[in-house]
Amino acid sequence: MTEENPSRRAFIATGAAAVALTAVSSPIAQSKPLVLTPQCVDDDDTPSNIEGPYFKRNSPERTNLRTAGVTGVVLSLTGFVYTLKCQPISHALLDFWQADDKGAYDNSSPAYKMRGHQFTNASGAYVLETVVPKDYPGRTPHIHVKVQAPHGPILTTQLFFPDNLKAYGMNVAALNRRDRFIDRDCEVALGPLVGNRYTAKFDFVIDT
Repeated sequence: MTEENPSRRAFIATGAAAVALTAVSSPIAQSKPLVLTPQCVDDDDTPSNIEGPYFKRNSPERTNLRTAGVTGVVLSLTGFVYTLKCQPISHALLDFWQADDKGAYDNSSPAYKMRGHQFTNASGAYVLETVVPKDYPGRTPHIHVKVQAPHGPILTTQLFFPDNLKAYGMNVAALNRRDRFIDRDCEVALGPLVGNRYTAKFDFVIDT
């Protein structure tokens, strides 16, 4: 939901909180600040997308999916969850699941590799430590997520990456062009690759 003229309220809220969030969550100082997109715009909610076949209920509560044995290009994803009126939502649920650096989902039971849920803090902010997912046949790299305000409806969607993402030898521009489920409104704002780590931002706007 990138907008040419985001509301001043959203810009201030996102900018100020993002600085604070980065200071406590990112171990690497960035030489170039990330663009503050997507922005919260009144009544412009995050688009939904397919759940896919690999969702598993009852994932563990955690903000770091880089558990033992997980390898790949590190991704630190941060952002906020807003109402349709651009108010931050505290204790909103976010449930993430994704493929690993080989393009595979762990569907073994009761394993929950590359899966986890968390809740936003009092400012509506979340932090996810993970790795960049690899593509698999028919799909570009993406991260699945369900987002829900307390007692609100569930948004099921996917996050995508810009064409310039570099990981695992993927041609992300070509993969994006041929993925029939891609939604550019759900593309993360990606920072530069520093060593083996990307930082990215995405703000969700959901119905309550």
